[in-house]
Amino acid sequence: MIDFVQLQEIVKQHLDQDRAIRSVDVSGSTLEAAVNEAATLLNTHVRRLEYEIIERGSSGFMGTGKKEWVIRAYERILVKKKKQKDEDIFDEDETIEEEIISKDGDAFVQRWPNGIYLKVTPPEGSGKRIFSPYALQALYNKNITDYDTEAVENLVKQASGEYAKVADYNHNPANDSIAYVEVDDSEMKVFMIIQPPTEGGADLPVDALKGLLVQHRVYHGVKEDVLTAIADRPVYKEKIETAEGLRPQNGKDAYIHYNFEVDQTKIKLKEGANGRVNFKELNIIQNVVQNEVLAKKIPPQDGVDGKTVTGKILPARAGHDIPLPVGTNVHAGDNDTIIADINGQVILAGGKINVEPVYTVDGDVNLKTGNIIFLGTVMINGNIDDGFYVKAAGNIEVKGSVGKADLDAEGDIIIYQGINGKSGGKIRAGRSIWSRFIENANVEAGNMVVVTDGIINSYVDALKSIICMGKRAHIMGGRLRAGEEINAKVLGNSTSGTETTCEVGFDPTSKIELERLLTLKLSAESELDDMKLDLQNLINTKKQRKSLPEEKEAYMSELMDRRQTLTEDLKKTIEEIEKVQGYMKDMEICGRVSASTKVWPGVKILIRDVKENVHTEYRSVTFILENGLIRATKYEEPDELAKKGLDGYSSN
Repeated sequence: MIDFVQLQEIVKQHLDQDRAIRSVDVSGSTLEAAVNEAATLLNTHVRRLEYEIIERGSSGFMGTGKKEWVIRAYERILVKKKKQKDEDIFDEDETIEEEIISKDGDAFVQRWPNGIYLKVTPPEGSGKRIFSPYALQALYNKNITDYDTEAVENLVKQASGEYAKVADYNHNPANDSIAYVEVDDSEMKVFMIIQPPTEGGADLPVDALKGLLVQHRVYHGVKEDVLTAIADRPVYKEKIETAEGLRPQNGKDAYIHYNFEVDQTKIKLKEGANGRVNFKELNIIQNVVQNEVLAKKIPPQDGVDGKTVTGKILPARAGHDIPLPVGTNVHAGDNDTIIADINGQVILAGGKINVEPVYTVDGDVNLKTGNIIFLGTVMINGNIDDGFYVKAAGNIEVKGSVGKADLDAEGDIIIYQGINGKSGGKIRAGRSIWSRFIENANVEAGNMVVVTDGIINSYVDALKSIICMGKRAHIMGGRLRAGEEINAKVLGNSTSGTETTCEVGFDPTSKIELERLLTLKLSAESELDDMKLDLQNLINTKKQRKSLPEEKEAYMSELMDRRQTLTEDLKKTIEEIEKVQGYMKDMEICGRVSASTKVWPGVKILIRDVKENVHTEYRSVTFILENGLIRATKYEEPDELAKKGLDGYSSN
C-alpha cells in the first residue's frame, strides 16, 4: 500500500517531467494574459496552442474578489506524413504536413449515486500518457481512499476516455450537487451555476446537465464541450455560459465597385533618379475611352436568420439596394454596369460617375486663344501668358509654365514647368496643385500643394498639406498655411532678409475668413468711435444753442441711423467671429512643420495659436505642438501624402 507522502512524491516527479516538456499550467489576470504566458513558457506562438480552463477568473467588484484565470496549455506540433499519390502519374511520394494537437492524457473522477467513477483520457499527438499515481492522485483529491486498485490500473492502461466504476459510494441524495440555469431576457445566452455536493452527495453527469437545459426549453446553441468540461472538472458557484443563440446576420447592402481610383491620396507620386517628379507619369487625370466599363454594382445579399436558444427565429434584414450612380456622358449597361459614352476624364462628383470631355489648347494661352472658360478639363500644350485666365469645372493641365495669370479649377491643377506669378495673379484648385516650382505667386488648394523644386516668396494655402519633395525642395520666403503639414528639404535661408512663415493646425480658409471678419470688426468699431464723437459734439451744440441748423439736424439724424445699422452689423460680425473661432478651436488637427535637411534661423512657425521664432539652426527636424509649446522632434516623413500622389500620367 502506497502512503500519501509517497504518492505525492511520485505524482510530482511525473508531472515535473511530463508537463515541462509538452504542457504547462499558468495563471493570469485575463485569459489572454494566461495564454500569452503559456506561449512564452512553451517557446511557441499563441496560434500553436490548445488549452483547457482549470479555473475561471473574475475581475471582482470595486477591487475585491479578484480571481486569476488558470489554464493548462498544450502545444500543437506539425507531424509530417507521407501520402502516396496516384502511381500511374507520380513516381514520388508527396510529403504533407498535418497539424496535430499535442495534449497529455488526463484523469477525471465523478461521484455518482451508484458509485465512484473514473475516466482516463488518452494523449493526443506527442502528448504523454498518464500513469497510475496520477489517477490515484485524482481519486485522493476527491477524498476517495477505498477503491478497486486493479480497476484503476486497467482504466489507466486502456485510457478509453469512458467512465467506469472503481468504488462503491454511500450516497446521500439530499446532499447532491445542484445546478441552476439562467436564461437572459433576450433568450440569446444561457448561464449555469453549479453548487458543490456536500458529504455523501453526487456530482452531476453531463446527461443531467443537458437534461436541465431541456427543462428550461433550451434546445439550440448548446455548448457540448463546455458541458463536458464542467461535468469532468466542475467549476462551482460561478456563472458559466453553456448555450448561445445564433444572432441574425443582416445581408450586405449593394455597393459600387469602381474601375478607377476615387481617392486621390491613394495614388503614388513617382520621383525619378534625378530627384525630379515626372508629371507625365502621374496620371492625375484619369482618361477613359468610349464604351469602357467604369463601374459595376454588386447586388445586395440576403441575410441569414438567427435563432434563440429556445428555438425562436430571429429574422435577418436583407441588404438594401442602391440606384446606379449614372451621371453625364455615361449609361447603364448589362449586369448593372456603367459604361462611358465618350472619350474623356472620369470623375466621381456628387456621388455620380461622369465623363468630362477635355478641351485642348495646342499652343499657348495668349491673344490668339483669349481667356478660357470651360465646363470640363482643359489641357494646354504650351504656356499661359501674363494677364490671361483659365477657368475649368474639371482639371487644368499646363505642359509649359504659368506667368502672372489667374487659374481656377474645381479639380486639380498640374503645371509641368512651374509658376512665376511676378507678385500677381492667383492659382486656385478645388483639389490639389502640382507644379515644378512656385515663385512670387498666390496659390490656394482645397487638398494639397506638391512641388519639386521649391517655393520662393509666395503665399500658399492648402487645406491639407504643402509638400516640397526633390533635390531642390526649398521653401524660402513668403507665408505658407496648411491644415495638417508643411514638409520640405530646407526651410528659410542663410540670410535674414527674407521672412519665411509656416502656419499649420487649422483650416486656412477659416483663418482667412477670421482675418476678414476681424478687419470688419476693427473698421466698424473705429467708425463707431468717430461717429460717437461727432454725435456728442452735435448734441452738446444743440444743448447750448437750443437748436441746430437744418442741415446739421439732418446730419445728426443720419448719423444716428447709421450708428444703429453699424451696431447691428457689428453684433452679427462678432457672432460670426465667435462661430469661426469655436470651429477652429474644436478642430482635432494638430499639425506639424518638417524639414528633412535644415531649418535656418529666422523661420517663424505657428501651430494652431502658438508661435515660435526659430533662433538656431536645426537639422532633420519636425516641429510639433505638445503641452501648449512648440517642440522640435526627430524628422518625420510626410503622411504618405507626397508618396501617394497619382499613378502615372497620360492624356489623349
